[in-house]
Amino acid sequence: MEYRQGYDSPLGRILLTADDEGLTGLWFVDGGQRGGRGPSDGSGAGESPYFDAARRWLDAYFSGRDPGFTPPLHLMGTAFCNRVAGLLLEIPYGQTTTYGALARCLAQERGGGASAQAVGGAVARNPILLIMPCHRVIGADGSLTGYSGGLWRKRALLRLEQKME
Repeated sequence: MEYRQGYDSPLGRILLTADDEGLTGLWFVDGGQRGGRGPSDGSGAGESPYFDAARRWLDAYFSGRDPGFTPPLHLMGTAFCNRVAGLLLEIPYGQTTTYGALARCLAQERGGGASAQAVGGAVARNPILLIMPCHRVIGADGSLTGYSGGLWRKRALLRLEQKME
């Protein structure tokens, strides 16, 4: 069963989704749904213990603190997308990286090539915004690139983490 619940953040309403294994989604309601991975038609409102952890994480984050933990996640992407998700989770609070840097890290791990474009595609399919911090991934020239929640939110999130003026 998939559950869903809302969360009111300073940057707009957030939809949380979870199943019996962990948090499966976190989206800004007016930002669209990443990669077509919104809640399935069988979703139901309800409580999940994973929502408690996600709310604690979000409360700490929006108060300007590093939450210091990751709520239980249930990633259902491809092996490549899940590995990129793992790299996103390794980006420290208050720091940024580039698509190219993530691609180089994957290439070293796998002993082969990985393109920045392929990484960008996987990042674009991130179903759990904020917690898997795709907003911390920027262009090679330091520019802010796409973010499903809107570039204004990406800028606000980086400011919250004191990365932008």
